[in-house]
Amino acid sequence: MTLAIKAAGLTKSFGDVVALNGIDIEVEQGTVLGLLGPNGSGKTTIVRILATLLKADSGVASVAGFDVVTQPDEVRSVIGLTGQYAAVDEYLTGRENLELFARLFHLSKIDAKKRADQLLDRFDLSDAADRGIKGYSGGMRRRLDLAASLIGRPNVLFLDEPTTGLDPRSRQGMWEVIEDLVADGTTVLLTTQYLEEADQLANKIVVLNHGEVIAKGTSDELKSQVGGDRIELVVGAASDLPSAAGLLREFGSGPATTEPEIRTLLLPVSGGSSAIVDVVRKLDENKINIADIALRRPTLDDVFLSLTGHAAEDKTETAGAPKGRRGRKARR
Repeated sequence: MTLAIKAAGLTKSFGDVVALNGIDIEVEQGTVLGLLGPNGSGKTTIVRILATLLKADSGVASVAGFDVVTQPDEVRSVIGLTGQYAAVDEYLTGRENLELFARLFHLSKIDAKKRADQLLDRFDLSDAADRGIKGYSGGMRRRLDLAASLIGRPNVLFLDEPTTGLDPRSRQGMWEVIEDLVADGTTVLLTTQYLEEADQLANKIVVLNHGEVIAKGTSDELKSQVGGDRIELVVGAASDLPSAAGLLREFGSGPATTEPEIRTLLLPVSGGSSAIVDVVRKLDENKINIADIALRRPTLDDVFLSLTGHAAEDKTETAGAPKGRRGRKARR
């Protein structure tokens, strides 16, 4: 296993505020590590330390085998960084921005133009290349910002909440770009508040809260911590909920919970989709009307709620998923 990023025991405080409290991170070459957590959990602080923009109070870290403290120039030569806000010059065109960044990487004028053209084409910005940035949409600016971070063909890319503020279509487009980069061998450390984003992109996830790692693993490993599938049932009348809960007790792998205000019953099950058939048959036999039924898989939101006692600050809906409950796979 080749590690592109390794950090151990990172701590950082700002006055009385502890931003990081002993963080350990490992990222394999050519994979995506998602740092998941709400605002203030320490995500950006970790990125700034690994990108040599901030020194940790204690601990060690390396990127591509280079120590971030003793070899900062070497680290900077192999990384790209896209922050939460597009770092482009509004008084220049898209092409001029990329050529400027290329010149800062000591490319000749001819090579800078070639590299800019390559990236404009890759990020579907060629038609807008000679327009001023002020006329770009939010999604276009983010794509241009990411293109600028790739001027030097970095081996390791830090993406600090790269889709913040984007509409669902632009966010999906950014996801596709990131997936293409990883397919080409780039290592990505991605920070996000969006649960769906971490689920979609990350090979492994580190969950942060108040500057500490509270869980790590693959998405499936984290979801397994909160149990198996659940049947989500909406009855026609709230008065039927107690009867439904009693009738379905035999099918559950745990106690059912009810939400009378929305006529909903949640039943943990181990039988998956086959359990839905039994549930529907039982309720039909007892003449209880079913308004809606679905098999719900555990989500990262469930993981976060289980680990911290509260949901993530930005729910999956804000990442572009439809409003309402998430993860429905089957309907009656």
